[in-house]
Amino acid sequence: MAAAVEGPELEAAAAAGDASEDADAGSRARPFLGGNRLSLDLYPGGCQRLLHLCVQQPLQLLQVEFLRLSTHEDPQLLEATLAQLPQSLSCLRSLVLKGGQHRDTLGACLRGALTTLPAGLSGLAHLAHLDLSFNSLETLPACVLRMRDLGALLLSHNCLSELPEALGALPALTFLAVTHNRLQTLPPALGALSTLQRLDLSQNLLDTLPPEIGGLGSLLELNLASNRLQSLPASLAGLRSLRLLVLHSNLLASVPAGLARLPLLTRLDLRDNQLRDLPPELLDAPFVRLQGNPLGEASPDVPSSPVAALIPEMPRLFLTSDLDSFPVTPRGCSVTLACGVRLQFPAGATATPITIRYRLLLPEPGLVPLGPHDALLSHVLELQPHGVAFRQDVGLWLLFTPPRARRCREVVVRTRNDNSWGDLETHLEEEAPQRLWAHCQAPHFSWFLVVSRPVSNACLVPPEGTLLCSSGHPGVKVIFPPGATEEPRRVSMQVVRMAGRELQALLGEPEAAVSPLLCLSQSGPPSFLRPVTVQLPLPSGITGLSLDRSRLHLLYWAPPAVTWDDITAQVVLELTHLYARFQVTHFSWYWLWYTTKNCVGGLARKAWERLRLHRVNLIALQRRRDPEQVLLQCLPRNKVDAALRRLLERYRGPEPSDTVEMFEGEEFFAAFERGIDVDADRPDCVEGRICFVFYSHLKNVKEVYVTTTLDREAQAVRGQVSFYRGTVPVQVPEEAEAARQRKGADALWMATLPIKLPRLRSSEEPRRRAGLSLAPLNLGDAETGFLTQSNLLSVAGRLGPDWPTVALHLGVSYRELQRIRHEFRDDLDGQIRHMLFSWAERQAGQPGAVGLLVQALEQSDRQDVAEEVRAVLELGCRKYQDGIRRTGLAPKDPALPGSSAPQPPEPAQA
Repeated sequence: MAAAVEGPELEAAAAAGDASEDADAGSRARPFLGGNRLSLDLYPGGCQRLLHLCVQQPLQLLQVEFLRLSTHEDPQLLEATLAQLPQSLSCLRSLVLKGGQHRDTLGACLRGALTTLPAGLSGLAHLAHLDLSFNSLETLPACVLRMRDLGALLLSHNCLSELPEALGALPALTFLAVTHNRLQTLPPALGALSTLQRLDLSQNLLDTLPPEIGGLGSLLELNLASNRLQSLPASLAGLRSLRLLVLHSNLLASVPAGLARLPLLTRLDLRDNQLRDLPPELLDAPFVRLQGNPLGEASPDVPSSPVAALIPEMPRLFLTSDLDSFPVTPRGCSVTLACGVRLQFPAGATATPITIRYRLLLPEPGLVPLGPHDALLSHVLELQPHGVAFRQDVGLWLLFTPPRARRCREVVVRTRNDNSWGDLETHLEEEAPQRLWAHCQAPHFSWFLVVSRPVSNACLVPPEGTLLCSSGHPGVKVIFPPGATEEPRRVSMQVVRMAGRELQALLGEPEAAVSPLLCLSQSGPPSFLRPVTVQLPLPSGITGLSLDRSRLHLLYWAPPAVTWDDITAQVVLELTHLYARFQVTHFSWYWLWYTTKNCVGGLARKAWERLRLHRVNLIALQRRRDPEQVLLQCLPRNKVDAALRRLLERYRGPEPSDTVEMFEGEEFFAAFERGIDVDADRPDCVEGRICFVFYSHLKNVKEVYVTTTLDREAQAVRGQVSFYRGTVPVQVPEEAEAARQRKGADALWMATLPIKLPRLRSSEEPRRRAGLSLAPLNLGDAETGFLTQSNLLSVAGRLGPDWPTVALHLGVSYRELQRIRHEFRDDLDGQIRHMLFSWAERQAGQPGAVGLLVQALEQSDRQDVAEEVRAVLELGCRKYQDGIRRTGLAPKDPALPGSSAPQPPEPAQA
């Protein structure tokens, strides 16, 4: 979440994070002291540094008003340091004593060692802002209750099980945050905080609220999300100043009718409760969010009427792979698709019955919108009809395998709305250690995919100004002054790190260093009315006291430009001990470099490309029992060994190619050469070349059946498969010409691996020819897709020793299986073809036969063959649709996003 602070807290929050240099460089603590700000939370030993300053008593120390100190310290040293504050920093206005700077192996923030505060801290007479988040407090320290000028108290991520009654005696408190604790009850005295404006009690164990809470007459925002509340006191209707009330993820069965009469309420979040009835004023109010409630359903314990007792629970549908649509009624339903997708339609989501269609699409560049540092984690799910607006958001769960590197990255569901793509608020749910659900609320139906991206922090910038901080890199901040915008606008930031050793290897300069790469974006006008201050950490290992300013470069990149521009001479760089600050009026990409090189812009482009490149290997393996079946795969270098250990039981072939570098979403193709050709009509085959798109977290694997026109009875055919970058050109170059293009930095050729088709024994050829004399057969129908005799032969040629498992899943009896084995003993190909074609003949004219075959292949762990069958069906269905379009018998289908074909207007949203 973005750290956004508005109004009077802006100055305290911005200043408390700054670290300025002092004129006296001899002291090891002085560089963190400047003006009225002191920041000691970024490096270990903060307590020692502060004690050192207290002993020296420099004049600047008496002027400090803002102090930040990490609580990841020795508890005794921390207590001794805090005891010095009333005497040494008597003017202190803001005190931040936070943990959370350290993380565990899963990336979660660790709590600090703070369990209490010295009693003497109540002597900080001017203290207005106290942040004790991410600590180990079990009770609120008594000294806090005597801080009469305290305006903001932050206690989130502690171990508090209760709040003291005396908390109600703080006369100046305007902001109280106690999220992620263990609160079970609230003191009635809380209602005496007459000046309180914002109260956040989310993520606790509260099951009731005291009626006195209605006495908070100045309260503007109240957040009670993710508790155990079953009811609300009627006194909440007395909060006449309330504008925001968040109650999602509780156990509420009803809410007070008086909430509908709060005059200033602009948002009421009641999602994911047990609400079955609601006052009419709230039910139709545009500011109320109700998703995830069983509105209109009868209570499971006491039916509201005899008729209601007869209403069954929400239907649950489990769709097999041969179905591509399902009905939804106003009662709602829960749907599980065979492709690893779940949908939850709440009751009342649609006013009339509607048929939902879906399909899972293979990703391709025109369909998958990725940012420069994004990674695709799933295939593309299309839900139709497009643009339909539901009365309540539909729950959507997409299954994916989590990426290994998750620090400073997040997983989101990306969707297309109108003509643009956007990311939905996404929650992750674990199904198994290596399988996660990405859960979101779908406001409309369109295309959906799961993406891993750098953590994005965002906030709404009001005319009063605000502060935006990076949650993954605390030193990265953007400060918006008052008057920067006339209307509120949404801004976001992403931060990407680059390893120092990679940069040093690229430049050949051991002392070269860079800051994190910062990307800023916004909505609304391109420029701000007043300059916005951006703070970046200095490059790693560089401090404000030791750097040579002639080697420091501020680089700027605005898409779609090719190179980075050095704008150091165009801005004023303000340097502190740890940070560089500069002002901008519009947003783009910014990067600090420290190097002796000239022409830094060109080097930055190469470094940025290096950040986005994946080191991969290409493999080509042939099935041991069927050499005509070739597996082609592109794998990240760290996954190759594990993949080969799994594959070499059934496949054999040459060593993987040398390591090559590829971008996420880069297209390439495989070309069989020297007498070997692809033996199938496939939608991914162009001019005999197999097309790929590289996605680092997907399998990037295809299995093809190859053939040759050369005489295999005389000798084995020694061919090869070559991999080339880009799409298949209109004029495919001859093999000799392609070989000449293999050298050079911009060469399209990546690798060549040998393929060998062994010499045929004289007894094999008659058997193969006999196998081709089977009666003509089409399985399926032309409209939904069919498999021809050639297609079935291709499937038979790929099953190998897995055919008995597939046969059993197709419903072939074990006795028939034994008979086929005996009749075609010593002839594996004959066994497979006889089983498959005899089953297909029995299925002639039966609906769902092709779907049954696909399901049997999947259940037999032959997903590769199942995917090729789907591709053949899609190709056949496409040809059929093209044919009836040419005859004018059907309208043209809508084009996919990113295609050049014109799209008919989608249904308008309700």
